[in-house]
Amino acid sequence: MKIPSITLEASDGNSYKISDFTQTEKILLYFYPKDNTPGCTKQAVDFTALHDKFLEKNIRVIGVSPNSIASHQNFIEKQGLKILLLSDPDKTLATAFSAYGEKKNYGKTYIGIIRSTFLIDTKTQEILQSWRNVKATGHAERILKLV
Repeated sequence: MKIPSITLEASDGNSYKISDFTQTEKILLYFYPKDNTPGCTKQAVDFTALHDKFLEKNIRVIGVSPNSIASHQNFIEKQGLKILLLSDPDKTLATAFSAYGEKKNYGKTYIGIIRSTFLIDTKTQEILQSWRNVKATGHAERILKLV
């Protein structure tokens, strides 16, 4: 799958397409449901703790959720995050990556963000690997070991 050309606002005040990120060889793009919730906080804090180790492997970690930029900035400040967060309020990018759709929680089926992660080659703009329906706890460590 080629990466779609969708521009989103980012927590640093700029707007980006995935193709704009050429400073590293790869991007680890992860989709999560909501800022400042237990699982999403755990995942973001874990990615932040391993931020430098990912950069040593020439991988930039970027989070995406439907939350607003104001929410992302609050999340970053409150949790001391080092990762860039993209705002996808219309779930356009999430839909393009099939990270938005039907999911189940406690026996109930509903539509929402499916916690998913994608390793993207910045030169070819192709997905090298994907992980879907991931568990937040330990996810960052598992990904680092695999890459």
